[in-house]
Amino acid sequence: MQRPFKHAIVLVVGLGACLNACASTTRARRTDDVPRLAVISAFAPELERLRAATRVTSTQVINGRTHYLGTLGGQPVVLALSGFSMVNAAMTTQALIDRFALRGIVFSGIAGGVNPGLRVGDVTVPAQWGNYQEQVFARDTSGGWEPAGRGREFANFGMMFPQTSTVFNPETQADSLERRFWFAADARSLAVAQRVASTVRLNRCTASNRCLEHEPRVVVGGNGVSGPTFVDNAAYREWAWQTFHADALDMETAAVAMVAYQSRVPYIAFRSLSDLAGGGGGTNEARTFFQLAADNSAAVVIAYLTALPQR
Repeated sequence: MQRPFKHAIVLVVGLGACLNACASTTRARRTDDVPRLAVISAFAPELERLRAATRVTSTQVINGRTHYLGTLGGQPVVLALSGFSMVNAAMTTQALIDRFALRGIVFSGIAGGVNPGLRVGDVTVPAQWGNYQEQVFARDTSGGWEPAGRGREFANFGMMFPQTSTVFNPETQADSLERRFWFAADARSLAVAQRVASTVRLNRCTASNRCLEHEPRVVVGGNGVSGPTFVDNAAYREWAWQTFHADALDMETAAVAMVAYQSRVPYIAFRSLSDLAGGGGGTNEARTFFQLAADNSAAVVIAYLTALPQR
């Protein structure tokens, strides 16, 4: 998600914490063999409406996270919170893949709007996601910024030069890394999302009767980008639009996409715009509209799950 309450989050994982997490993953055993869809959100308000609509049959606590098993939209599901940030999202996604027989992964939550043609409350369903804040911080020389090694694939923002991510490909020689920026969402899932996009009634007003001046809409396709920072800066937003043509930016989805790609599990992400990442007038919109946006995303996810073939 693009977290509404802080300007930035820095998450540092020490060696001891890594050892504990890795040991836990190594010892992991599948605890459920029902083919399920994993439905993930970063924080509780994003998952609230989805959990309320789920017929929960059991729960499991794994690595400090409650997993809700049941049915949603007629589909066997497991719901879980990832926590904020790329690191938490990656750990949660891998734990779900290790413990459950996943048919696919669905992420639902809020994001910052980048595309100037989109507005708060709109729901984006990007066709691909990239990790846009894996960067080279360049040396300041008399001739300008000089990035060491890689870092010239995309236009820079000052000293920051984005670069592609590296992932292990299980279909190639062991331990061989490939460089990749975009990680595609599942094409069949996108087609279902496109079919239901015009059928969902989205909220225009909050519970306290703060209303948007427009009717929100669902946009399927385009790009999304993720990184470990909350963005509330008009210049950076403009650069993200010009460089990546991103409809939305958040703090988790690309990490989910990378883990899903490496494990060959289909994924799709629904992200409703809670704010304009610094592009709106006045104060950041997320404090007012984050719950409206979260509920709009959830509404589209429920319609999407209902439209899938029943299992």
